[in-house]
Amino acid sequence: MKNWLAPKLIRAMGYLPLPVSRALGNLVGWLAWCAGGRSARVTQVNLALCFPELDEEQRRALARASLRETAKTAAEAAVVWQRSPEWLVRHTLAIDGLEQVEAAQAEGRGVLIIAPHLGNWEVIPGLLARYGTFTAMYQPPKIPGMDKLILKGRSKAGIQMAPTNRRGVSQLLKALKKGELVGILPDQIPESDSGAEVAPFFGQPALTMTLVHNLVARAGAVPLMVFAERIPKGFKLVIRPCQPGVGGDDVQASVAALNASVEACVRTIPAQYQWEYKRFHRLPEGYPRFYDR
Repeated sequence: MKNWLAPKLIRAMGYLPLPVSRALGNLVGWLAWCAGGRSARVTQVNLALCFPELDEEQRRALARASLRETAKTAAEAAVVWQRSPEWLVRHTLAIDGLEQVEAAQAEGRGVLIIAPHLGNWEVIPGLLARYGTFTAMYQPPKIPGMDKLILKGRSKAGIQMAPTNRRGVSQLLKALKKGELVGILPDQIPESDSGAEVAPFFGQPALTMTLVHNLVARAGAVPLMVFAERIPKGFKLVIRPCQPGVGGDDVQASVAALNASVEACVRTIPAQYQWEYKRFHRLPEGYPRFYDR
């Protein structure tokens, strides 16, 4: 049933005007908060860990806002996948920091676009593909019927998709060495057979991928932090330099700098970060189990 129904529902949502999709997401997020389910519980655990300076009511308000913003992202994704690249350009009302991409390209260097789960990350490839060949990692969804729909939506504007395996990593590395753009989500917990180090994130230990470090170090690429902030009537694309040390000689320092770079972006619009994800999960033996009840 999910395999049949989910794609049809997403296609239908994709024809909604952007304000309507956001209103729908806002309602779904509010209901998720009222239900007090897994997403609400995980969000509150994460915010208690990451914002100890806030009082209980402030964290609850931020948690409510986060659930609404995450649901808006999901509703908007359906629209972004269905609409044309021209639609996306019209609804991108500002781009801050594009000159950093252009400067790297002028030097013939590849650019690693590091896009945390902040704002609407689905917007980023379609926008930056206008400025150079863009390759992004892609992990098929658990619902097979969604695979074709999402892959088609993300492959618009000539975007190349790389699988989340060794072959995909090789594809990313080749693209960077050719001076192209590569996009990666840095704040997912790596699979057990992937490289990872424990590094601080908002002062807490977090298992963090070493893939970003390896790509920057091996390809001599320019790493840039990128997020698409949700603003009235559309999006604002923000491009920032990473903290010093990403891709440097010291792997542990590089991974820590990556997390610090993500944290700096998140602190600008904390309600638009995906706090519903168990970012401090799957730590090695001896570390706290933050999500155990």
